[in-house]
Amino acid sequence: MIDIPAIETERLRLRGPAVRDFESLKELWAHPEVTRFTTGEPQTPEQTWSRLLRSIGHSTALDFGLWIIEDELTSEFIGESGFADLHRHIEAPLDGMPETGWILHPSKHGKGYATEAVKAVLNWGHQHWGHSPVACLIRPEHTASLRVAEKCGFTARRPNNLQESTRFDPAADALT
Repeated sequence: MIDIPAIETERLRLRGPAVRDFESLKELWAHPEVTRFTTGEPQTPEQTWSRLLRSIGHSTALDFGLWIIEDELTSEFIGESGFADLHRHIEAPLDGMPETGWILHPSKHGKGYATEAVKAVLNWGHQHWGHSPVACLIRPEHTASLRVAEKCGFTARRPNNLQESTRFDPAADALT
């Protein structure tokens, strides 16, 4: 088992994913509000299990992946955030560039948790990769995630063909 570093913020603890997270992730990924802008449909337990194992595998094989977001005080599950290299088949390929993402349980929306987690994840990336580019893909109608991306220093770069999302890259000075 690899040791995935924990990240702590004022309100959050981000820790490596584990098999014990399956029930929380199963509930998260089955929620239509969560999947509306991501997969487009609620995920089955089998799909969520594969997603969890892929996340653990990212950390093992690539030294980066998704973290589980928890409330710092209560350890309550909030969602996921981190990096992936998904080898997406898109018009503007990421070519090995880490893609950052975030997904929160609907009961945790609107509290600033996504912005806090993404800033912490990007800071971790900056510490490990310097100013290497990072991207995120967001559907234009997902206004909440567009706001999070903007608050975290991302700017729209170019559209791609992945569910009509827009690619965002951080501004050059956003991580300093």
